[in-house]
Amino acid sequence: MQGVVSGIGYREERAAGLACVWRAALPADAGGPFRQRVVPDGCVDLIWWGRDARITVAGPDTGPAPAELAPGDRLFGVRLRPGTAAPVLGVAVDAVRDARIPLRELWGDEAERLAAAADPRAALLGAVRARLAGPVDPFVPALVAGLGAGSVREAADALGFGERQLRRRAAAAFGYGPKTLQRVLRFQRALGMARAGRPLAEVAYAAGYADQAHLAHEVRALGGVPIRSLL
Repeated sequence: MQGVVSGIGYREERAAGLACVWRAALPADAGGPFRQRVVPDGCVDLIWWGRDARITVAGPDTGPAPAELAPGDRLFGVRLRPGTAAPVLGVAVDAVRDARIPLRELWGDEAERLAAAADPRAALLGAVRARLAGPVDPFVPALVAGLGAGSVREAADALGFGERQLRRRAAAAFGYGPKTLQRVLRFQRALGMARAGRPLAEVAYAAGYADQAHLAHEVRALGGVPIRSLL
């Protein structure tokens, strides 16, 4: 999708194996900074900042997080699907949960070279794809499917794991324990349906909430504001 959000030029593009790649820019004459509420989606972003040629890792969030762009800022981001970031980062994903850290802390000098490349977009995307080239851990899609269909205990049983082992594997792959992961994925399903114009009572039922009040409570907890304000 593409468009302008509150003065920011923002564009997302599909990319095989990724949630998306995206660009954002705030005009130099914007008159002041732009602040955006970022809500949990289970993804990890690697973000190149044109202002000072640096790359930042934005880990999976457990609640709303503010992001600020200054006039003249240009950004490019690679968004990793839930459960796919560990081989790219080289660490368990819970090490970057709710964090914004320089990529150089994980990749060392390579991150500096990528940030300063003549085409940092292509360089960063190529480096990410190289790290994603290995086999997909079958645990990742199996856990997502299990949590979408039933409880954490049912998902653990289906995978043949004890709940403690499931928590450890989920935290390493997604950055969250399975219960938090389930909440985040359900929250994003609900937002998608609400953005498509479905009535909130219908959204609550279809997304797996007990009722509309449960949906409202979870949206406030994860998004920080009522769902209509968030949309």
